[in-house]
Amino acid sequence: MKTIKTFVAVAALSVISFGSFAQSVTASASTLSAAEAQIAAQAQQTGSSYKITEANFNNGVHMTAELTK
Repeated sequence: MKTIKTFVAVAALSVISFGSFAQSVTASASTLSAAEAQIAAQAQQTGSSYKITEANFNNGVHMTAELTK
């Protein structure tokens, strides 16, 4: 029984630690380039890389990205 509890505790902690390395950020601008530049600046400030996950075009650009370390 003790090994099961230990395994569950280790699994829970590993999920939490992996989740802390990813952060979702957004940017709004009039062009794709300007929105991506904002995302890139946010990534650079945190020392992270980024992956754009969404971009919408409605009277401007709204972009979402995931920052990972």
